[in-house]
Amino acid sequence: MTPRDSILRALRHETPEGRVPHIELEYQLTAEEFGIEAIRGHHLEGKGPAEVDDLLKRNADLWVRVAERFHWSAITGTHWLPLPAQCRCLELIKERAGDTYMLSAFLDPTHAIPSGEHMMDHVMWLADHAEEAKEKSAQAVRDQLAMARALRDSGAEIVFMCSDYCFNTGPFLSPTMFAEFVTPVLTDFVTGLHDLGMWTVKHTDGDIMPILDQLMASGTDAIHSIDPMAGVDIREVKRHCQDKVALFGNVDCSYLQEGEEELIRESTLYALEHGGVDQGGYVLASSNCIFRGVAQRSYDVMLEVREEYGFPGRERPAEGIAPPKPMGER
Repeated sequence: MTPRDSILRALRHETPEGRVPHIELEYQLTAEEFGIEAIRGHHLEGKGPAEVDDLLKRNADLWVRVAERFHWSAITGTHWLPLPAQCRCLELIKERAGDTYMLSAFLDPTHAIPSGEHMMDHVMWLADHAEEAKEKSAQAVRDQLAMARALRDSGAEIVFMCSDYCFNTGPFLSPTMFAEFVTPVLTDFVTGLHDLGMWTVKHTDGDIMPILDQLMASGTDAIHSIDPMAGVDIREVKRHCQDKVALFGNVDCSYLQEGEEELIRESTLYALEHGGVDQGGYVLASSNCIFRGVAQRSYDVMLEVREEYGFPGRERPAEGIAPPKPMGER
């Protein structure tokens, strides 16, 4: 069974055959661990076609190495590039790895949390210009589906939709406004991606519980990150969602950043036990990504726990491992 096969099983709500699948939205430590900076759009500026292609070949080699080392099921990292470069890099990864890994795209036309200085103005604009807002969202869906088609044709199979909706205290829009301005757009986008034959994962940090039913109703195949820093308990989310949507997460990225190995171990065990390794429909991931500031050793601890306990039917220690508490209660 390939890593791609394992994530397909999770998306279909099947139990793993062997080790639970694993992905990270981003891995930002390539320079430190591999001696190679991941290519972003600005690295290509001012370069000729041959030089650009050389950089993209190096980038493709890098992400295959990352996936091999950390046993990823899907490759991320190409989303930092402009669309034509993304498409070319996906093709190059496909040449190197074939169907070993699922290839990804990052797209999302829905309203995310605005910056703090513009938040109130944005919410007031939605309320005062509702029809204009909906027309702009509909156009954004059309534009991004066109991008998705190009990415699919280059090898992408799964789309991570990464507009953040929630703070640790709940969504930035009320559930009523969310139902008017976000859920229909998300649903249309998910439907369009499914029509293209692509899988979908809705990412948002924060407390998703007030809008969890709406996220499920969009038809998305999976939800990431099931944020423990917001007190979101993956056991309760799994109980609520059952086999209607797969779950990606929820190893506490604050523990990964702090580097306390026992806490990382406990958070990973809790995610494995309650996320669905034994029931199916689960992919192990951090609750955000492996960002700069996380020590490689912290990530390694998480992966060591996966190697020991990330198999269906494996007995896992549960004593003393408690549900997550919001950041303000720790």
